[in-house]
Amino acid sequence: MMTDLYQAQRAMRQIRRQAMQRGVIAILDVGSSKIACLVLRFDGSERLREDGTIGAMAGQTGFRIIGAATTRSRGVQFGEIVAMQETERAIRTALQAAQKMAGIRVDHVIACLSGASPRSYGLEGEIALDEQIVAEADVGRVMAACEVPDYGVRREVLHAQPVNFALDNRSGLSDPRGQLGQTLSVDMHLLTADAAPIQNLVYCLRRCDLELAGIVSSAYASGMSTLVEDEQELGAACIDLGGGSTGISIFMKKHMIFADAVRMGGDHVTADVSMGLGVPAATAERIKTFYGGVHATGLDDRERIDIGGNTGDWEHDRRSVSRAELIGIMRPRVEEIFEEVRQRLDAAGFEHLPSRQIVLTGGGNQIPGLDGLASRILGQHVRLGRPLRVHGLPQAATGAGFASAVGLALCAAHPQDEWWDFEIPVDRYPAHSLKRAVRWFKDNW
Repeated sequence: MMTDLYQAQRAMRQIRRQAMQRGVIAILDVGSSKIACLVLRFDGSERLREDGTIGAMAGQTGFRIIGAATTRSRGVQFGEIVAMQETERAIRTALQAAQKMAGIRVDHVIACLSGASPRSYGLEGEIALDEQIVAEADVGRVMAACEVPDYGVRREVLHAQPVNFALDNRSGLSDPRGQLGQTLSVDMHLLTADAAPIQNLVYCLRRCDLELAGIVSSAYASGMSTLVEDEQELGAACIDLGGGSTGISIFMKKHMIFADAVRMGGDHVTADVSMGLGVPAATAERIKTFYGGVHATGLDDRERIDIGGNTGDWEHDRRSVSRAELIGIMRPRVEEIFEEVRQRLDAAGFEHLPSRQIVLTGGGNQIPGLDGLASRILGQHVRLGRPLRVHGLPQAATGAGFASAVGLALCAAHPQDEWWDFEIPVDRYPAHSLKRAVRWFKDNW
């Protein structure tokens, strides 16, 4: 009997296929600062367009976005739900607005998770082939040969993807099926996350009367939408500067090989401005957005920013500060975030990749001078990234803050192979390590 993990993941993939057959599916990015919802329509006819927009890869199911909406996130901190009812109301608000724009009801949703302390593992497996031609069952057998680490009782598997196959002495194969050889080996990337945040997200979506068609790491989704093809092939890191957390993903040979997250983001910079200037969080966010930066010049000493206020104290409400003072408050926190990111990249061995390109995305990447500061701390090859242009996406949703949402749309239409896409032999299946990975699904499906 196939284990619960495969049943659960295959059930979600089956729901995704059913949604595509029905023609529509919702994409939900539940972040700390905003909740974004996109409604996708599949029609099988969209292709890569001359203007650079993307409907589908050649020969694959096409899609276009027919509804989009965002709302301020409530009840979410560090990318994790902390107030269920508030988050449910915010999700319903975004979903209803997107459905109204699309003119259609949507019951199936793919969501992304930005918190939950993701952790990556590299797995290896090798088998001798019974027949000289690699069959689908052989792919399942070689994955079953991987030794699964003991990743903890309260953690669940989020992704389990084959990133490289080798057949005899030939490595770098993306799909060995149908090829001749004697020995087949595989390199796997296993991504786990804390169970509680996943359970809360699943439960919240159930309360919203939605059927879950998949959960994706937001770091993975951001990399899919922001890294160009050469960067995904040669090796690059995507740093997604969100509100409550900063996602990190490393891609190589068009597969994610590492993911992590730093529990700091743009909201922490806003909190520092609020505390440093003695203004409400909403005022601090406005000041950060319009006047913020991380690199001060002599002109910034002379440029004054009217803080304003509504305390009723005329002297207090007419205060102003120099832009240099504001930068002096913001820069230390941004440096702290990048230092944490650098430590995670160093631990992953990022410096050994052929190309060490780093792409900054997410809503926090709009701070002036951010790429220069990142280059100094993280390395020389840093650029600011925006998500790929997807057909039907409103202009207001084309910014870096929508990298995860656009990446989710691409993942929905063109999912990469995962462990549970193949039949795993029962006698070779490492059940003792992975049975925990579906408790959340059984409890909440």
